[in-house]
Amino acid sequence: MALLQANKDLISTGMREFNALLNQQVFSDPPVSEEAMMTIVDDWVNFYISYYRQQMAGAQEERDRALEELRQELITLSVPFLDKYRAFLKSL
Repeated sequence: MALLQANKDLISTGMREFNALLNQQVFSDPPVSEEAMMTIVDDWVNFYISYYRQQMAGAQEERDRALEELRQELITLSVPFLDKYRAFLKSL
């Protein structure tokens, strides 16, 4: 079953906003550990899911599927960011 267009639009918006958040990050000294950064990114994902949960449309099953898709997309977006952070840590 396809997602409602309104939910697809919200997923797209959430992905753009999350990507902008990741792109704004400046790695500073002293750095946080890799584990701490993974926790931070996980917290950001949970924050976005919580925010968009209130805006999703449709029956509960539809909203749940849309939120799961959003979660997967945000996690996918975070992988290159975490790879970049690992490279930053190794360069120190």
